[in-house]
Amino acid sequence: MSALTAVTAPGGQTSPPALPKVRVAPDERGFFTDAGKPFVPFGVTYFRPGTGWAPQVWKQFDADATRKDFARLRALGGNCVRVFLSFGSFYQEPGKLSPDGLAKFDQFLTLAEQAGLYVQPTGPDHWEGLPGWAQHDRYADDHFLSALEQFWRLFAIRYHGHNVIFAYELLNEPEVPWDTPAMRVKWNAWLVKHYATTTELAQAWGAPSDRKLEFGSVPAVPKNAPPGRELLDYQHFRESIADEWTRRQVAAIKSADPQALVTTGLIQWSVPMCLAGPFQYSAFRPERQAKLLDFMEIHFYPLANGFYEYRNDEDEARNLAYLECVVHEVARCGKPTVLAEFGWYGGGKPAINGGRHPAATEEQQARWGRKVVETTAGEACGWLNWGFHDHPGAGDVTELIGLLTADGREKAWGRAFHELATRFTTQPLPVVRARSRPTLHWDLYLTDRKAMDNYRERYFQAYEAETPP
Repeated sequence: MSALTAVTAPGGQTSPPALPKVRVAPDERGFFTDAGKPFVPFGVTYFRPGTGWAPQVWKQFDADATRKDFARLRALGGNCVRVFLSFGSFYQEPGKLSPDGLAKFDQFLTLAEQAGLYVQPTGPDHWEGLPGWAQHDRYADDHFLSALEQFWRLFAIRYHGHNVIFAYELLNEPEVPWDTPAMRVKWNAWLVKHYATTTELAQAWGAPSDRKLEFGSVPAVPKNAPPGRELLDYQHFRESIADEWTRRQVAAIKSADPQALVTTGLIQWSVPMCLAGPFQYSAFRPERQAKLLDFMEIHFYPLANGFYEYRNDEDEARNLAYLECVVHEVARCGKPTVLAEFGWYGGGKPAINGGRHPAATEEQQARWGRKVVETTAGEACGWLNWGFHDHPGAGDVTELIGLLTADGREKAWGRAFHELATRFTTQPLPVVRARSRPTLHWDLYLTDRKAMDNYRERYFQAYEAETPP
């Protein structure tokens, strides 16, 4: 079927022409469609309120409600929805996709295309239950990785040629664990590959003479290990686990659909700028991941100084400096970069954390959302708010993060979103002006929290010096 051929929907109604294929632009600053137009993904992660927490997107799928939501999102200028797949609805058994889940996803794609929205499915996760076979190391265990490869190969074969799928996202916020049985085996294999002898290893680590190191039985490095070569080696090993995890899944998708775009949704502590300690680093290093993916995604929430509570201008500035740094470090890898999750609460007092956080107005939420988009425009070339509606009962800021309230009333952030969507999807993205910022010494901050904290303060001072009041 031609990408521009109208189709007849059930009931004899003619649907809009099928959406054209989205591709990465030749200069890799963004995207374009086969219709010859730039494409700036601007939308939301989609789930509905009233379906529990975590939301039961598929077990409680409501086609009529989804159709209405998609029409409203399109009216607000949105052009893309990101949606979680789940083991519970799509992949209970390795090597076998669930017919019921696929039937619902088929409906979802049809509804999205009729509304003029692209879809980004996010790889299977725990939202609707995790089968026993998947309750193990999901990053280093080869049996699990083989099952993931099978999932993506089957899924990409089924949806080959469906232009409404903008891209496949391997997983939401992947993070390599610190220590598992499968990782210990691969850690020792990594050491053998990088050191000729245990004597060389001991010298590199500065190990005391009474410490016995034997290939095959070297334990994981403790989370509280001091800065040094041993901890850095372990961080690099964890990065190798992340690389292999990504490589295998991308290869599986591309074997079924070479033209498919593939990404993964990196959490903000994939950049060592604001971590509780080296152990919090996700190990998905953007410059390494960029070699494997078609474009980059990063998620960001304002946590530079704890839970952001809109208290003063300095708190806002510190979080914007943190945001700027994270997005820059991802974008400088040379691939298009989408801020694929962002947002914050507004329009009430959060119930989370015992209700200790102050209320925030809808206008405060809208101001923060606007600042996020405008601060990153040019380095980011797409934005997806976390959630369409508020979601009462959620275990985090999701309860008050939507463009709409739970009962469908448009919030101040929804109006600001509409304005931003109109501006950034109809005009060329701005060119980022030159700025003076300290260099992020990646390997140092992977091992030394004190040095990382010092860097964050220097970055903030540089940001403040060049940001108009």
